[in-house]
Amino acid sequence: MPEETYHGIPRSKIQWGPTIDYEKCINCGKCVDYCTLGVYEFEEKDGKKRSVVKNPTNCVVFCTGCDGICPASAIKHPSKIETREIMRKLKKAQIKE
Repeated sequence: MPEETYHGIPRSKIQWGPTIDYEKCINCGKCVDYCTLGVYEFEEKDGKKRSVVKNPTNCVVFCTGCDGICPASAIKHPSKIETREIMRKLKKAQIKE
């Protein structure tokens, strides 16, 4: 199966995916319910269920919908500006190959 790409760039090279700040996270699971692409899953830790980022490359590049759904503002994504710049450099490197 060929590798998935985003605008011709291998998705695995685009570091776009959410991170969870567990200092803020209230373990409500809204992110797990919201994302239908399987980015999040529940994990048991210390006898409690918590959301974890299980499949970050399933996240649609530049999607930040789960950021807004989190009542504790515990979810963040990389900078869109920095990600665009990295993608521009990756695309430029591909052209030179």
